[in-house]
Amino acid sequence: MGANESIVQPRRSLLSRFGELRLGRTAVILIPMLWLAAFFFIPFLVVFKISLAEAAIAVPPYSPLWEWDGDNAFGTLRINFGNYLFLFESRFYLDAYLSSIKIAAISTLITLVVGFPMAYLIAKSQSTMRTLLLALVILPFWTSFLLRVYAWMALLKKNGPVNEVLMALGVIDQPLQILQTDFAVYLGIVYTYLPFMILPLYTTLEKMDLSLIEAAQDLGAKPYQSFFLVTLPLAVPGIIAGCLLVFIPAVGEFVIPALLGASDTLMIGRVLWDEFFLNRDWPLASSVAIIMLIVLVGPIMFMRSRNKEAM
Repeated sequence: MGANESIVQPRRSLLSRFGELRLGRTAVILIPMLWLAAFFFIPFLVVFKISLAEAAIAVPPYSPLWEWDGDNAFGTLRINFGNYLFLFESRFYLDAYLSSIKIAAISTLITLVVGFPMAYLIAKSQSTMRTLLLALVILPFWTSFLLRVYAWMALLKKNGPVNEVLMALGVIDQPLQILQTDFAVYLGIVYTYLPFMILPLYTTLEKMDLSLIEAAQDLGAKPYQSFFLVTLPLAVPGIIAGCLLVFIPAVGEFVIPALLGASDTLMIGRVLWDEFFLNRDWPLASSVAIIMLIVLVGPIMFMRSRNKEAM
């Protein structure tokens, strides 16, 4: 019995430690899960509920889904899918989605092209210089986002510094229309979201093993070949993370197109604003938001599941 008890006792201690470990992991995971439930899932359900209602002249400006009446003790459930059908039938909203995706995709590509060399330079700098360069990347966040956009309005207007410098250099004879164009929108998005591209790329490139590049060069690879064959494949996780961090908020961007873009610059964020605050059609605006969320989250979840299967 003594030998059996000595064997059982370590097993019980291992089981208790395993149970404590699982409890600790559950407690750690529970906090972000509660955060997501409170600030994402519950608001999503509220918006989805509004999207199934009908617009009404009331406060709030939509009809209730559940109505009580004297004839039916359980009430009446009224669900309206007309908002979603209207979105698929209207060319205007389809153009808004496509335009938003196009502007966000081009802006993300430009941000990647601009941000990759900067992240590579920061990752390969000395530790003291690296800290300074990272501080310069994060420094714009210390200023209000709206003030930075207004600053670009002052820079890009016809009598602004950009046109004055170009005319002083003899590049142009008369001021260019830079403000209220698609170019200004791309410039504003790239400037605003560039840190979101640089930081994930820096994190990935900083951990890269330099001996792999040296080995490629010893085998006869030229600098550009070692970049495309070694550096770029190793930086793929940072590229994916940075592109997602830029593309997702850029699709729903409202302030930059409204202040820097033309009146005909069509983006889904601006459409949402108009439906909510000008047309006061909350159900239709909620439907637009739900479709946009599905368009963004659906491919991300698909890519995540494929990555898990590959692993």
